[in-house]
Amino acid sequence: MTAAPARHTVLVVEDDPSIRTLLISALRAAGYAVASAGTGQEALTGAARREPDLIVLDVMLPDTDGFTLTRDLRARGVYTPVLFLTARTEVEDRIIGLSSGGDDYVTKPFHVQEVLLRIRAILRRGAVPRTAPPAVRPPLRYADLTLDEDAHEVWRAGRRVPLSPTEFRLLACLMARPGKVLGKQQILETVWHHDFAGDTRIVDTYIKNLRRKTDGTGPLLIHTVRGVGYCLRLPRDEAP
Repeated sequence: MTAAPARHTVLVVEDDPSIRTLLISALRAAGYAVASAGTGQEALTGAARREPDLIVLDVMLPDTDGFTLTRDLRARGVYTPVLFLTARTEVEDRIIGLSSGGDDYVTKPFHVQEVLLRIRAILRRGAVPRTAPPAVRPPLRYADLTLDEDAHEVWRAGRRVPLSPTEFRLLACLMARPGKVLGKQQILETVWHHDFAGDTRIVDTYIKNLRRKTDGTGPLLIHTVRGVGYCLRLPRDEAP
């Protein structure tokens, strides 16, 4: 197995002891530090105590479900990336999971190598090269909306807007091309780095969440272009 590029910590939340042991062994062999939990309550405690870089989360737990647990984490201000593990294979379940704040999804039975590849891909999305000091990136600004990629913060009309990692990447994708219509497939490839089984409804769900968080204090900035995709712009009557 290829070693992890950095000593990241992964929290494995799985109530099946055999699967949990398998994942822990594979992750440690790949160079990760690993913590584990068998219930949702243990996961909340572990996430607060260990501050992991990523959580591998089983959807079906004895005291809660992974979707509810992820929403609880986000409500507490914990935006650690989450990779779901589940036997559910319906697209609707995947949409619910990712829209609850998750970052990716692996169905059971799974191959350990696929889990490792998904973990590396999620961590790589937010990674900064360690070979040289990172260049300071100027914040992205449009109207009264500001996105600071280095601080990982978003502000609208002077008010800080808390976003999950995926919501942040989605907004950055739109703000990098203001006034340009982006197709849903293009957004999937840019934000999720894979085609999510070709289903673009996850983009609609995330746009809805993003609008609720960013467009409540000013003019609507995220617009739907029917049959095409989405565009970040001022309303026509307010555009310069």
